[in-house]
Amino acid sequence: MKVAFDGGWCAAVTREPLRITPRFTTDSVRLVPYASVGERERFVLGTFGSEHWLWDAPDILRFDKDSRALVGAEFQMPYGSLHAENADRVPVVPAVRPGGLRADEVQDFRHEMCTVLHRAPGDTVLTCLRDLDVLDEPLEARIGIAPDVALLVQRGVVVGWSLTDPVRYLTSGYADPDPAPPSPATRRLFTACLDLVTSPLIDEVTDREPAALARLRAVDEALRNQREDRRRVDALSALIGDLMVDHGHR
Repeated sequence: MKVAFDGGWCAAVTREPLRITPRFTTDSVRLVPYASVGERERFVLGTFGSEHWLWDAPDILRFDKDSRALVGAEFQMPYGSLHAENADRVPVVPAVRPGGLRADEVQDFRHEMCTVLHRAPGDTVLTCLRDLDVLDEPLEARIGIAPDVALLVQRGVVVGWSLTDPVRYLTSGYADPDPAPPSPATRRLFTACLDLVTSPLIDEVTDREPAALARLRAVDEALRNQREDRRRVDALSALIGDLMVDHGHR
């Protein structure tokens, strides 16, 4: 099977998915082998594919220059969410087929980040789509390129990605996520934080509606008071940090 990215850039699906644990920083999902800025720079120089440029932040897929195999990726979280009127249109996703990618040629390309976020009940899966037009047709395949991370394919084109059990992979910066399972309290706070940064609640927060601001302050207090699972809790605190600075203080 071959899949295409933006601009008609193509890769073949292999039988070798990445064995990298995802790092979910709330801004992005990283499948990378590096743990510092210096290591990242060396990694980028030794690979090819899509990459950030200045203030441009597309999705990143990096391939080894010799084998042309996928060796790392970073997917940006969309800024919006799926509105209620479209929620029932989310297509049934195929079963995950584990696999890696091998580029057809050694050439850089650009792949746009997704614009639509769909949250499964309980936020057990986050599904990110290129746009709402993806909902008009069934998905063709779901390629599991790493543990709990899959690319969504429609008509041979990569149109999105998904992350299963996202709260498990919460972390900050270059740190690996805590290997211990998330606590039930962290799972509840994860959903509460995602509510605050996605529609429709984020609109109510920015409009300074009293009930929405009260929820923001209550979630912030709960995060500060939770003593367990601090690595994940710190990532959630950063997620709503700007909202607290701009709107959370009386």
